[in-house]
Amino acid sequence: MRDGEIGHLKDIERRLLWLSCWMIHNANHLRDKSDGLKVGGHQASCASMVSIMTALYFRTLRPEDRVAVKPHASPVFHALQYLMGNQTRENIENFRGYGGAQSYPSRTKDTDDVDFSTGSVGLGVAITAFASLVQDYIAAKPWASKRPLGRMIALVGDAELDEGNVYECLQEGWKHDLRNTWWIIDYNRQSLDGVVREGLWQRIEAIFGAFGWDLVRLKYGALQRAAFEEPGGMALRTWIDGCPNQLYSALTYQGGAAWRKRLMDDIGDQGAVTSLLERRSDDDLAELMTNLGGQCVETLAEAFDAIDHDRPTAFLAYTIKGWGTSLAGHKDNHAGIMNPEQMDAFRAAMGVCEGEEWEPLAGIRDPAGLRRFLGNVPFFCEGPRRRTAKRIDVPSLAPPEDARQSTQAGFGKLLFQIGRSNAELADRMITTSPDVTVSTNMGAWVNRRGLFARDTVADTFRDERVFSAQKWRFSQSGQHLELGIAEMNLFLLLGAAGLSHSLFGERLIPVGTVYDTFVARGHDALNYACYQDARFVIAGTPSGVTLAPEGGAHQSIGSPLIGMSQDGLAAFEPAYLDELAVILEWAFDYLQRDGDGDPDERTWLRDETGGSVYLRLSTRKLDQPANRHNASFREGAIDGAYWWREPGAGCELVIAYQGCIAPEAIAAADRIAEFQSGVGVLAVTSADRLNAGWTAAQRARRRGHPSARSQVERLLSPLPAHCKLITVIDGHPATLAWLGSVGGHKTVPLGVEHFGQTGRISDLYRHFGIDSGSIVDAASRLIASHKEIPNPWFW
Repeated sequence: MRDGEIGHLKDIERRLLWLSCWMIHNANHLRDKSDGLKVGGHQASCASMVSIMTALYFRTLRPEDRVAVKPHASPVFHALQYLMGNQTRENIENFRGYGGAQSYPSRTKDTDDVDFSTGSVGLGVAITAFASLVQDYIAAKPWASKRPLGRMIALVGDAELDEGNVYECLQEGWKHDLRNTWWIIDYNRQSLDGVVREGLWQRIEAIFGAFGWDLVRLKYGALQRAAFEEPGGMALRTWIDGCPNQLYSALTYQGGAAWRKRLMDDIGDQGAVTSLLERRSDDDLAELMTNLGGQCVETLAEAFDAIDHDRPTAFLAYTIKGWGTSLAGHKDNHAGIMNPEQMDAFRAAMGVCEGEEWEPLAGIRDPAGLRRFLGNVPFFCEGPRRRTAKRIDVPSLAPPEDARQSTQAGFGKLLFQIGRSNAELADRMITTSPDVTVSTNMGAWVNRRGLFARDTVADTFRDERVFSAQKWRFSQSGQHLELGIAEMNLFLLLGAAGLSHSLFGERLIPVGTVYDTFVARGHDALNYACYQDARFVIAGTPSGVTLAPEGGAHQSIGSPLIGMSQDGLAAFEPAYLDELAVILEWAFDYLQRDGDGDPDERTWLRDETGGSVYLRLSTRKLDQPANRHNASFREGAIDGAYWWREPGAGCELVIAYQGCIAPEAIAAADRIAEFQSGVGVLAVTSADRLNAGWTAAQRARRRGHPSARSQVERLLSPLPAHCKLITVIDGHPATLAWLGSVGGHKTVPLGVEHFGQTGRISDLYRHFGIDSGSIVDAASRLIASHKEIPNPWFW
């Protein structure tokens, strides 16, 4: 590196340190805080990252690279974007305020060029590995544009390595021959509550080595390495290597005099060592002892430049938490913030005049030279790096012609229907599953389209003429990415693939399957993917207690509530194959939408913004209804509900069901109709969309749209006030219990509230009170308690 370049990088490093600390100070000490809450921020965590981010962004990165920034280094990221003109002063002045720069980097809420949202600790790390796998997948396809392969880079806090999903990801990466992935570990040896255990670096190096990663240890900065060459330098190095983490942190906080005393006490007067220390003032000695590899832009730049291969690489960068500030080294500094007096001293040390705190180049000796340097930084030379991709046409899907079938099997047949077509949609689909590919009925699709790997792997069983229903052959043309049993990895992969249009400029249609009960196991990563606005279809199957012989561990109860509560995810639970075909066809288009967010004034749903889709499916075979291809049916299935049986005049009772409990609900209605006229049956395909439309319509009415009506309001409006509702689902009863609030109708919600057990479906339905007899009994009690009329069907 040229001296001039090092000088510019050090100037940038100082500016990032100042701006990030000032941003946090302004939010906590200067901006109005009428609610009295601490705004927060992480000045110490920012300080340990400034050197790494300076070397990375202003020398090493290229436009095709993608970076997940350590959550607590968000102010440094906003500061560097501000320095480059990609972030506004208004936003950083409003850091952690309404509409301002976000606490943690956000693809959807920040205006600067965020590649991956972070904040859910560990997930921003792992998604970079899956983004690299997706990049390899795209690069192998004949339809892909030939672009340079980027490096997927995570800036990792050492405490983030406590997250288990990081290690699940490492194993999956090893299986898929991961490449072009860098993880730069901010090894400041401090976490939220204290100092990390001694010898952690050895465990880190061993783990990464076991999974085939190169590991580069950056322990000493340029000043330290030069000092080691002086007489007595090796004794100093030996002392540094043997110094416990807690002591190193404490001495850093105490400063140069404390360093000198401790070194002299421990090493003793050895002539050369004494001279080495005496040649330095207390300030110089403090600078030397805190000049670790991760706080030295020269050392970092050289290490990054030295990587001339595509193997996954972890950099263990020793840093000082709070480096360059009065917080440096203190074990309580994680959420610590400099007070006004400390900030005044820091301002003076940074050479920033009062009134120039927000000036991008305040205190720089050669601002014109630095501007020229910034104008030629490769990473920023192409401007914003968000890409776009054209939408893929979605062909019509015909429901499988089965007289009796489950939605899980129907889903597999619909995928196979797509797979054997010549539609572009089929070529753009990527499927995945956590080792349940066959048991979730994706086998036919995989047989047709193959499994993906960068290197061809033959199906030995077929080559040896051993019969198998599965064609398990891997190649670059394959379209199924096989995963191990880790649901977090599933949703991280779906998240990465669901951002392919923005990250890589190529549209993928990701489809995943998982046992429905284990949606909860991967919910953190599912939420993270949706927060990034990733686009994918996830099918949870089998659902409810319908996998009855497997027992409670494989039976889902609360997953419908996850579907309803998860932002960015439209959740459906069809009972029949014609519903499923309509919904899936709509879903493939919905994934690709990127509209302005105005609601559809028919449903008051913001469908034009698009999102991901969750299908809750079942292995329970149902008799399929007659052909229903009319527009009204299609609209109702997509909007969330339609009348299976229209309520009659003066209707006393409506049974509303969702999912494969349909036969019980319909049979109960048939029995009740023998003695009670006008009974209605409401087929709910999406409690999520019904509820979202209802709450949106209520908001619209409050905002001056008195005629706003949602789908569920239109459906229930003909019911008389005295009509009663019974809702039933093979899942938590709260999923549909709210329906009574729409029109003020008394409601009895039926469902599953406790862990299941083994048995037949009929046994379990009777046990949980959701069989047809229980529905009839609930209806009879409900009506009889409010009306003194003969009820021969009661008993």
